[in-house]
Amino acid sequence: MTSAAAQLPIGIFDSGFGGLTVARAIVDLLPHEEIVYLGDTARTPYGPRPIAEVREYTLQCLDWLIEQGVKILVIACNTGSSAALRDARERYHVPIVEVILPAARKAAATSRDRQVGVICTQATATSRSYNDALVASPVHLVTQVCPLFVPFVEEGITTGDALMAVAEEYLNPLKQQQVDTLILGCTHYPLLSGVISYIMGDEVTLVSSADECARATFATLQRLGLLREGGHRPSRRFVTTGDPARFEGLGSRLMGGFVSGVQQVGLD
Repeated sequence: MTSAAAQLPIGIFDSGFGGLTVARAIVDLLPHEEIVYLGDTARTPYGPRPIAEVREYTLQCLDWLIEQGVKILVIACNTGSSAALRDARERYHVPIVEVILPAARKAAATSRDRQVGVICTQATATSRSYNDALVASPVHLVTQVCPLFVPFVEEGITTGDALMAVAEEYLNPLKQQQVDTLILGCTHYPLLSGVISYIMGDEVTLVSSADECARATFATLQRLGLLREGGHRPSRRFVTTGDPARFEGLGSRLMGGFVSGVQQVGLD
């Protein structure tokens, strides 16, 4: 790619709102970069869907981002990464960063006792993508599916007795397995890190797939000479397949006003 390619935006995809944690982390690391974010909220959640359906939806969304002219694709969705990463790497000419391998590497490097847990959706667990990412590592991986976490976040609920009760049910088995490092294997989950950390305890290190994905995006752009120089006000475009007013309202509430001017797009 030429230097002109460095001026193109970063394309970020998620099945819903969770990828905003990745977008925010990317903006914090790369404040001069333009972004285009697509959230497929009309068809969220992806987690309970069959892998083949998730692959189809993910590639539709990535096709749309490619049509916008982006210099890199960021699959800010663990479920989408699990289902479609291999197809995406064959399908597109731009570099692709996903959330699974960066988080797995960080967890393996962080774990003291080689006891790592991952909390994720059913589709991510079924794909065994984290198992594959850690296959060469000496850590022992414990997987816990947390199907209600995404709906809580999508409703803007990040505290409260109901959430705490569900979180204790999900996380107690991981405590019993004495994991010392826990991968937040869904980009919605960093928004629940207060509850998760409270239940797991201070001795357990949380690894955010969102933060690690943002660092991997920085590293990829640096390595390929695609970082945009400063000196201008970057544009940040947020697009959803669902209700733009709801997306903007919830996104602004969860991300502190980071989201504005949301547009709607239809995908077939």
